[in-house]
Amino acid sequence: MHLLTESAHIPVVNPTSADGIFSLMWLVIALPLAGAVVLLLGGRLTDRWGHLLGTATAAGSFVVSLLMFLSLMDRGEGERQISQELYNWIHVGGLEVGMDLLYDPLSSLFLLLITGVGTLIHVYSIGYMEHDPRRRRFFAYLNLFVAAMLMLVMAENYVGLFLGWEGVGLASYLLIGFWQHKPTAAAAAKKAFVMNRVGDMGMALAIFLFFVTFGTTSFSGISAASSGASEATLNALGLLLLLGACGKSAQVPLQAWLLDAMEGPTPVSALIHAATMVTAGVYLIVRSNFVFELAPAAQTVVVIVATVTLLWGAVLGCAKDDIKKALAGSTMSQIGYMMLAAGLGTAGYAFAIFHLLTHGFFKANMFLGAGSVMHGMNDDVDMRRYGAVRHAMPVTFLTFAMGYLAIIGFPGFSGFWSKDKIIEVALTENLLVGIAALIGAGITGFYMTRLMLMTFFTNKRWKEDVHPHESPALMTVPLIVLAALSVLAGVLLLGDWIVEWLTPVVGHVEHHEPPLPALAITGIVVAVVALGVAAAWFLVARREISLTPPEDVSFATRAARADLYGDAINEGLVVTPGRHLVSGLLTFDRHGADGVFTGGASAVSGIGGQLRKIQNGFVRSYALSLLAGVLIVVLALLAVNLG
Repeated sequence: MHLLTESAHIPVVNPTSADGIFSLMWLVIALPLAGAVVLLLGGRLTDRWGHLLGTATAAGSFVVSLLMFLSLMDRGEGERQISQELYNWIHVGGLEVGMDLLYDPLSSLFLLLITGVGTLIHVYSIGYMEHDPRRRRFFAYLNLFVAAMLMLVMAENYVGLFLGWEGVGLASYLLIGFWQHKPTAAAAAKKAFVMNRVGDMGMALAIFLFFVTFGTTSFSGISAASSGASEATLNALGLLLLLGACGKSAQVPLQAWLLDAMEGPTPVSALIHAATMVTAGVYLIVRSNFVFELAPAAQTVVVIVATVTLLWGAVLGCAKDDIKKALAGSTMSQIGYMMLAAGLGTAGYAFAIFHLLTHGFFKANMFLGAGSVMHGMNDDVDMRRYGAVRHAMPVTFLTFAMGYLAIIGFPGFSGFWSKDKIIEVALTENLLVGIAALIGAGITGFYMTRLMLMTFFTNKRWKEDVHPHESPALMTVPLIVLAALSVLAGVLLLGDWIVEWLTPVVGHVEHHEPPLPALAITGIVVAVVALGVAAAWFLVARREISLTPPEDVSFATRAARADLYGDAINEGLVVTPGRHLVSGLLTFDRHGADGVFTGGASAVSGIGGQLRKIQNGFVRSYALSLLAGVLIVVLALLAVNLG
């Protein structure tokens, strides 16, 4: 069932050539990429100042992005798609791919998020990684991560996007496993890398199908010709793109890597969850709106996957005692909201991006805040050994509280504006999906309040050798900036600014009338969230928090602690059958396929070996053979004559 019954105008990507400040758009990618190259090739010579160079290149990229954004705002709606042709990248037969960049209202917002939040994470990392002997290498990987994500969102075609897509996968592998001396970190990096390769297969097949169908991989060429393709082809393209998005954005069924990825340093978690990797899938769906608007079956699957994921991640957040894993479950759920909005089509694209931006601010704030708490608690991540931390870390507490109020959708904070609009559109387009999103909001209120209570309130449960203390200014200043953005980012929606800003990219459609007035829906959402907060208060704040969880817990609790058996499901449905399949194919290859090609030669060799035994060179053997032959002939003659 197609969730949108309104016919939406699908805008064609038709950019103009870059000029003025836009001629420097290549510099946005080149700066952090150059920083990564210098730090990796410079080696120990750059140890003293490598972290400063890495931070400076990210900041320089942000400055260029901000100047281009301000210039883009001065242009008319029809002049806000700008391309820059750098060089001819691939020219093989009928395939011609340029290293071309695209700057438009959609990519402009991503550039500000990636470079702005990325720069703050770089600054924070100077303090967080101060005593790490490999700090310079860490900043090189951060730069590489930012450069790859920028390539992903600035590419003008799917092949360039795939280059950034794979670069993000590589950088995440290097950063998640940065402390590779820990077996858990090495295993988590490998798990993330392998699971993302599954999604990347979908992306690669989609690119092949784009070229076969349209003869190009350019956004402009495909958007102009998409209406001429069959619905079956477009649905196939949409499903393949969704598979790729599920890998990068940790959506069901490729979500199991995300919580394990918390083994990396905390700034990595903030970068992955706020500004880079997990947002790539949302960008892909929104950028490919010219496919999904004509692929109703694929669009519906996007909504189903997103709805399942937003509830799945929320449930995981309720059962985790590891502060970073609780936030990771939250990310999975919030990305589910964004994917849901994107799956609702033109009515939801702008709100998907709006929530992506606000989430980038408050989730980076909370992940870095979690790192600050860990810094003061001797790197302990178990919230059962926290409690009353607010007294020892007031700045961390206040900034984290701003992120908390934003994510639960407290009125006036950024999440209130962005997530409520997604729920409103969902209720309007499909009541069942809207109710699921509403339930997810209530669960969000529960698990985030549980996290706040276990960390900053309740009784002290610290170890004797732990002495909580506030983090240095290099770590708290980025927290203050992100806290301010967590509060104020909602102004983007005033006057539907973001909807109008993205219209040249995603089109415009008149929304249906919601089942209830918008104010009534807002009241219901706030009430449901309040129920979740109250439940956490009665179940957590008013009970003693045990350092050893009870054994007699419900099946639901055990399932949530086990990530809803995501790993077991993958093991049973994919890994074990795959292992048996590979083993069977190997046996068949050795004894079947090889036997067909080598059997004849083996038979001839065997016969020759037996014949060689007869031709042994001894005269007595030959005489005996002759006598045996004569006897056989005589016996044959006698038998014939007697018969």
